[in-house]
Amino acid sequence: MKTSNFLNSKGKIAAAIFLALSVLVSSCSKEDDYTLTPESQEDPGSLVDIATLLENSEQYLELFIEQNDMFKRGGKSAIKRPPTFFNLTMALIKTDLLKVVAKNQLTVLAPSDEAFQALFKQLGVKGIRDIPAEQLKPILLYHVIQGKVWSSQLKNGFTRTLNGSAVEVKLGNGVMFNDANVLFANIRALNGVIHVIDKVLLPPSQSLVEIASGNEAFTILVDAVTRAGLGDVLATGGPFTVFAPTNDAFVDLLGELGFASLDELIDKIGIDNLRKVLLYHVVSDRVYSSDLPAGPLQAATVEGSKFTIDASKLNITDANGRESGLIPSLLNIQANNGVIHVIDRVILPKL
Repeated sequence: MKTSNFLNSKGKIAAAIFLALSVLVSSCSKEDDYTLTPESQEDPGSLVDIATLLENSEQYLELFIEQNDMFKRGGKSAIKRPPTFFNLTMALIKTDLLKVVAKNQLTVLAPSDEAFQALFKQLGVKGIRDIPAEQLKPILLYHVIQGKVWSSQLKNGFTRTLNGSAVEVKLGNGVMFNDANVLFANIRALNGVIHVIDKVLLPPSQSLVEIASGNEAFTILVDAVTRAGLGDVLATGGPFTVFAPTNDAFVDLLGELGFASLDELIDKIGIDNLRKVLLYHVVSDRVYSSDLPAGPLQAATVEGSKFTIDASKLNITDANGRESGLIPSLLNIQANNGVIHVIDRVILPKL
């Protein structure tokens, strides 16, 4: 059994699996059905940085298409015209991020101008100038991954961005980042790689507390968090991973312990112990299900003690030997300050 201190080893699990290998065939639709090479083969002397490539996309994408045998099905005529990135470039300039993508080793998920037009319509604005820089910046950082990540290095799961939150990689009939399709993959730049996508990705906007408060399945959990004085910490602190028991899980706990209500439980164990129970469900940093090894792992909680999580069995064993199940359809719920995994039983530390 491995032991991992999530509190003191922030992000270690995610970093360890970040560049796991798989094979990707990139396509968006039958109209532009083609296979991309694992890595574009431009002469290194002809390469430009990411910022320059985006600013002069039509020129460089034409060169990219001409110099690489990427159209093994359909040929060049399958592409109506290369995508452009005027709006992305203007957004990078407005947020002072253009120099960041020019100088650092990065992977950029680049929404086309058509993708930005769809975003403007969604937000009810005319263009980039109508979106405040403070709103744009976290959106742009959600499209940037540290280091060079080629399509052959992607796997199903979650990949962290410079925003702090992660994008979900879905491989199958092509590749998707969240709900955006990849149009072009592996466009090589001097300082990184670009994958062109057909939709602007929006990072999580709600806090852990806001997500729980907006779901009727967590009313008892939210009540307990509020009464324990943890609302502000879980709303503004973090990042945290919360293993969130449902109302049914709390009702089962009350029955198990012989109490009729949360009030009775608090009267018996006190607020301090309630706080310990709740913090026993919280782990430091963002931990996604795809970060976890197949076997059992001891996870250190914010409360201070540990529980054992086994991703292969989708269960957690608490300090008292009691088991709780992870609900498969309710894992990896992203907040702006963490991740929620829903569980079907309240877990308990030694009190």
